[in-house]
Amino acid sequence: MITASLVKELREQTGAGMMECKNALKETEGDIAAAIKYLRERGDLKAAKKADRAAKEGVVAAQISEDGKSGILIEVNCETDFVARNENFQAFVDEVASTVAASDAQDLEAALALPKGDQTLEGYIKTKVLELGENLQFRRFERLNVSGEGAVASYIHLGGKVGVLIAVNAEKAESASNDAFRDLVKDLTLHIAASAPAGLGREDIPADLVEAEKDIFRKQMEGQNKPADILEKIISGKLGKFYSEHCLLEQGFVKDPDTTIQGLLEAQGKEVGDTLAIDRFVRFQLGE
Repeated sequence: MITASLVKELREQTGAGMMECKNALKETEGDIAAAIKYLRERGDLKAAKKADRAAKEGVVAAQISEDGKSGILIEVNCETDFVARNENFQAFVDEVASTVAASDAQDLEAALALPKGDQTLEGYIKTKVLELGENLQFRRFERLNVSGEGAVASYIHLGGKVGVLIAVNAEKAESASNDAFRDLVKDLTLHIAASAPAGLGREDIPADLVEAEKDIFRKQMEGQNKPADILEKIISGKLGKFYSEHCLLEQGFVKDPDTTIQGLLEAQGKEVGDTLAIDRFVRFQLGE
């Protein structure tokens, strides 16, 4: 006889739905271990069947270490906004983030192979497919660290539609606990969320993006009969505006457009009594 307590035990161990657990126990004549295996096999099968279904909803989430020196940004996808707003799905995303944050995994393949209970993180995700009934994808993650002084911080916008992770370096240990430093880091994450810079400095802007912009400028000047060297100088000048819109350090701060982010760093550094610099930043937009 399949008792309610047996079903409850299986649910607690696997997280699968009540009917899924009940059916698994019936198939395995009440053998918990066999039922767990059965559910995992079913999870793999169900995940495989759903793998081709579009998973364009979901959330971006972040987790920062207790010492504030490292953090991760992840994107986990599902099929519908209804599931994305479900507390069960959000708790699942937190579990994925916690597992990855506690590890030293540096890429998605390594993250999926991490142990999660008595299975891998990938297996845990497939089990959740059974429970939530949608294609679930752990799509990507990034990890940032500060090796010396400074802090890593995050900001999640629009209920998980946009997420930002940033590492800001300092030279003095006490700077990270300074209110002005904390306010600066918070402002930087808000700015990045709103302005979507393509890179930190000019050297970080993808070459194909720069070339595409140059091609636009060249087409705009067709028929002007100017020497090639003059045209290239004009294009170089036009690129200055392009860089000021796409490079984080050259962008005008959203709260004060007359001040660049580089200028903001220098001004706040003087207030804190330290030299501050952005090491790296990551911005995820859901489904991009």
